[in-house]
Amino acid sequence: MHVLTENFALYGKGFLGTVELTVFASLLALVLGFLMASFRVAPVGSFRVFGTVWVTVLRNTPLTLLFFAVLLGLPRFGLVLPFQLFAVLALGCYTSAFICEALRSGINTVPKGQGEAARSLGMNFGQTLGTVVLPQAFRSVIPPIGSTLIALAKNSAIAGAFSVTELLGTYKTLNELGYSIIWTFVWIAVGYLIITLSISALFNVLEKRYGVAR
Repeated sequence: MHVLTENFALYGKGFLGTVELTVFASLLALVLGFLMASFRVAPVGSFRVFGTVWVTVLRNTPLTLLFFAVLLGLPRFGLVLPFQLFAVLALGCYTSAFICEALRSGINTVPKGQGEAARSLGMNFGQTLGTVVLPQAFRSVIPPIGSTLIALAKNSAIAGAFSVTELLGTYKTLNELGYSIIWTFVWIAVGYLIITLSISALFNVLEKRYGVAR
């Protein structure tokens, strides 16, 4: 217990760093995921191609490699930002591909007649998607989106290798100070458990309120 009590500030700083990464990257992933899902079902061919390429490239690229590309590659092109912002960009873009596919699978569960009825009333593609299709699709994709964001929270540990403050990175300092490596990781695991269980609880509430009854 003394490992936690004597280094509570260090653990707290790492915990808050992971929470910030998770929250901001999740928001970015949800926005981009929604946008790419819209592209993938759009009637415009160029949009569908762009969405397909986005998902295919990001889903098949190792996250560590993406971190290298963003954190070390973008500054070479003159884009200089804080490393934490680069980490949010890498995590958000990577996760958006999985959010996109979850949303697209939900869109495919909505009967085609719903979209046809909306178009017969004079709605355009954006109105049909936003007011008719997506609200129904969202109800069926709450669990997979929750699982994806839990994975994002755990993937944020990679950011520690790129000088970003997060929970897993605290073990380096504690190891140098001579603390037990076992108890160091036990409290790190507890921190991640708190974050993932919080996300799980949030999506359980959303599922009970909005999910499809089975």
